[in-house]
Amino acid sequence: MTAASVIPRFLLNKVRDSVCFVQRRHRVKTKWAGSRPKVPATDLALQHFDATYGLQLGDLWPSVRIGMLSEKKYGALLNNFTSDSDIVSSFHAQGCRDFINTARSTEKDAPAERPSQDPELHDDTTAPISSNIQCFVFPRGDISRFRPARPDSNGLLSYYLLDAASVLPALALDVQPGHSVLDLCAGPGGKTLALLQAQAIRFLWANDLSGSRTARLRRTLQSYLPRELLTEDRVYITSLDGRQWRNKDEHKFDKVLVDVPCTTDRHSLMEEDNNIFKRSRTKERQRLPLLQMELLLAGIQATRPGGDVLYSTCSLSQLQNQCVVEQAISIAQQEMDITVKVQNLSSFVQHFSDTFHFAPQPAVGELVLPHLCANFGPIYMCKLQRIG
Repeated sequence: MTAASVIPRFLLNKVRDSVCFVQRRHRVKTKWAGSRPKVPATDLALQHFDATYGLQLGDLWPSVRIGMLSEKKYGALLNNFTSDSDIVSSFHAQGCRDFINTARSTEKDAPAERPSQDPELHDDTTAPISSNIQCFVFPRGDISRFRPARPDSNGLLSYYLLDAASVLPALALDVQPGHSVLDLCAGPGGKTLALLQAQAIRFLWANDLSGSRTARLRRTLQSYLPRELLTEDRVYITSLDGRQWRNKDEHKFDKVLVDVPCTTDRHSLMEEDNNIFKRSRTKERQRLPLLQMELLLAGIQATRPGGDVLYSTCSLSQLQNQCVVEQAISIAQQEMDITVKVQNLSSFVQHFSDTFHFAPQPAVGELVLPHLCANFGPIYMCKLQRIG
C-alpha cells in the first residue's frame, strides 16, 4: 500500500470519529420552539427609532419621543356639506378654535420666512390658505377629546376627527376652482375629504391599492358628502396600483396628492395590530423607500406641466422623506426628461406655528414634530412643481 492511499483513509477515519449523532427525540426544531421570547413589534419600533431618530433629531428626539408615546391630539375637520348650523358655536363654547381661520387672519402679519439650507432645491413661492377648509382644535396643552360626530337631518356627519396636521398637505396643495385632482393613495379618506371641503375641485380621482382602504374611503365619503357629489364625473374611486400612472399619459391633473404608505411612526409605537415592524414584515419595511419613490414618480408623471405634486408621509424618517424626494427629482430629470422644482413652504407653515411644532430649518420640505403641548404629527410634506 502506498503512502498516497494511506493518508486519505486516515483523514476519513478522523472525520468519522469526530461526528457526534444526536438522537431524534433530543432534537429541537427552532421554528417550533414556543419557549423563545417574542419581542413585541412596538418594542422593535422604539428600538429602531431610538437608534435612527436619536441621531437624526439630536436634542429634539427626547421631547418628540415622549410626545409619540403619549396620546395624540385630534382636530375636527368641519363638513361644509352638513346642515348642522350649531356646530361652530358648540366648538367655540368648548374653547376650540379654527386653526386655519386663525392663521388666515394673521397671514399678512407673518414673520419673515426661515432661511433654506439648500436654495437650489427651493423656489421662492408660497401657498395661500384656502378660505373654505375649517378645522377646530383645542388650545395648546389642552388634551380634551372631541365627542363623536352625529348625523344631521340629511344623514351627513358634521365633522371628521383626524390628526389636525394631516390637513396641512391639503391646504398646501392650494386647489383652485376648476382644478382636476388626483389623490394617488387616498385611503382611508381623511385628506381626500379635506380636499373636497375646499369646494373648488372640478374632478377628483381617488385611488388606493388596498381594497379594504378603498372600501373605507367609500364609506367615509358617503357619510360626509351629498349623493349628487359622488357621481363618477365628480368623484371617481378606484383600487389600482398607483405606480401604473407612469403609463397613463392620457390622464393629466392640475394637482396631485401622493400620501404614500410609510412606517406610520406613531401607530408603530402604540399598536401591535398591522404593525410594519413585525419581524415577518421586515422585507416589506425595507422596500418602502423604493415603493414611495415609484409612487412619487407616478404622481409627477400624472401632473400636467405647471401643475403641483404634494408628497407626504406620517414618518420622521429622512430615508422616507427627504431622500425619496431628492431621488425622485433626479430620476424624473434623467430618465423621464421632466424638470421638477421644490416649492418653498416656509412662509406657509409660519402661519401655523401657534398650533404645530415644526422641525427647524429642514433641508427639503416641512416636518411637523410631535410635542406634548401640541401633540400632532409626525407629518412630512413637500410640494413640487412640474416645469416640463
